[in-house]
Amino acid sequence: MASELRVNTLKDAAGNNSIATSFVAGGSAKSFINFNGTGTPAIRKSFNVSSLDDNGTGLFDVNFSSAMGDVNYTLTGGTGNSASANELFMFAFAGNNATPQAPTTSNYAVKIANPAGTAFADAPFTMATVHGDLA
Repeated sequence: MASELRVNTLKDAAGNNSIATSFVAGGSAKSFINFNGTGTPAIRKSFNVSSLDDNGTGLFDVNFSSAMGDVNYTLTGGTGNSASANELFMFAFAGNNATPQAPTTSNYAVKIANPAGTAFADAPFTMATVHGDLA
């Protein structure tokens, strides 16, 4: 039997620090991913991610387990390389070329390039978070 809990406000055990449930639901990340993009890409940790597609050097698609409500969600991400303190990568939500690719309700594309933007590159540490409304 399914049950339902209906509340307007959440408080800590002492009855302090209240927050509206709408803030919790609306402000929580709807998806995140932390993956190694070198060699055979591997997801270290994720939430609401069904899979990661490797589309070539520095090119990936992150696929949602549960779709977003529309394409107007926000993406935040970063990437880096532990092998060299001087070697950093740019992180862009784009398709398989320099032209930006709009996210869809089921996935978004990631492009990783060298600092000069002259070549695509795989990175051992790539992370992204999505905020928005689920379908």
